[in-house]
This record gives sequence, structure tokens and C-alpha cells, in this order.
Amino acid sequence: MIKYSNEEGFIKPIGIKFKEGQDKNIKLPQVAVLVFSHHLYEDVIEKFQCKEVGYISNTNFDKNVYILKYKNSEIVFTMAGVGGPNISCDIEDLSACGVKKFIIFGNCGVLDASIEDCSIVIPTKAFRDEGTSYHYIEESDTIDMNPKYIDVFISILKEYNFDYKMGYTWTTDAFYRETKEKINYFKNNGAITVEMEGSVIASVCKRKKLDYFTFYYAGDNLDCVNWDERSLSGLSNIDKKKEVMILALEFAIKLI
Repeated sequence: MIKYSNEEGFIKPIGIKFKEGQDKNIKLPQVAVLVFSHHLYEDVIEKFQCKEVGYISNTNFDKNVYILKYKNSEIVFTMAGVGGPNISCDIEDLSACGVKKFIIFGNCGVLDASIEDCSIVIPTKAFRDEGTSYHYIEESDTIDMNPKYIDVFISILKEYNFDYKMGYTWTTDAFYRETKEKINYFKNNGAITVEMEGSVIASVCKRKKLDYFTFYYAGDNLDCVNWDERSLSGLSNIDKKKEVMILALEFAIKLI
């Protein structure tokens, strides 16, 4: 049982944390890019001008938060926490420090074999097969996603000659419990992807009145007799994934 409460949380987000010598009163830029791949995260830090300004602590590990300079614009940049509880805390802590618009992206599994490896998927609705979102908004089977900015993002995809598909996603907590029965159920109800954070991102941002956009690059294929890993491994097809990273940065500067 999950009991929903409309009250504000007893524990308030305190924002990012700081190392010795860092500015504890910093107000972050309003637009943030969060990426789930640590390979892409590290590649950006190496290639671009990134100033470390603090860190997010997720109980048993820390991840740095940067102000990234891209084409003379400043963007918050950090690695996204995997799973509903982690990504909800990321959004809570960054918004407490001034972030108002979130671009969050990463890999997804596909429930439609025609979706090519590393192609872009824009989710428009999520099935809420997880727990965190039910603490942010009232119970429902689905939640609409990406209410803003789809046209802006599609214009960037066309500029960079990226194929894309739009459709429903299935957000689940337990990837080892993605059974054939569930795959068929969600596919038959319109889902074309499966991932672990979509409905949570939408729910947290809806409750907190934050703007967001989340999208995926296609990875493993579940629309087959036996699971097909395709480019799920982080370094597999990495050059194409690096191009997706540029899409997110180009998108971010259009939202500033």
C-alpha cells in the first residue's frame, strides 16, 4: 500500500553540498542537463569547460555538480541518479539551488523491434509501474509527459538528421521482473519503451511546477524471443551516443 499525502514533506531538500573552498551561497543557472551514462558524463567534463561547484550526496556515493560552459552559455551539468528515488532527490536538491528547467536523458529498452539502436524516442505518456511517483501526485495508471518543448527538440533532431519516434513508455522499478507477460501487456497498451525514471521525473516536476524534458536513445530490444542487448553496454556504439549528448546541450541553450 502506498498512502498519498498532499502535505509538504517533513524533511526539506537542502540543495547541493559543498567541499572546502566552494561557494555555499551559489545560485545555479536555471537550466540543467542530467545524463544517466557515466561514460558521457566523463566525456563532457573532459571536453568542455566545466567548473565544479558542489556535489549531490546519495547516501552511499557522491557525484559532482558542474557549471558547464557551452557556446558561451552556462548550464548545470551532473550525472542522473538511476531509479525513481535517486532521480527524485536530484531534482529536489538542484531545484532548491535555483534550477527551474531540467533536461534528463539516457538509455531505454524498446518494446518495438523496428526502433533502431541509438535512435531517439520522445515519451508522451508513462505507465506508472513504480513507487516514487505515487508520493508526488495522486494515484493513476499513467501520467502525461513532456508537456512543453517537443517542437523545439524535434527541430534540433531534424537539424542533426536524427531519426525519432514518439510514444508511451513503461516505467518500472524492477528490471529483472520485466516478464514476458508484462512486456506483452504494456506493449499491447501502447508502450514502445521501458525504463526506470520517466513517470517519476514527470510526477516530481508536476508537483513542484518545474519545466522538464526527458528523452531516450534506444538500447536493448525486448520485442524478440530472447533478450537482445544491442548497445546497452555503455561503450557500445559510443560515438553515436556522444552525438546524442550534443543534442541535449544544443537543446539546453535554447531553453536559457
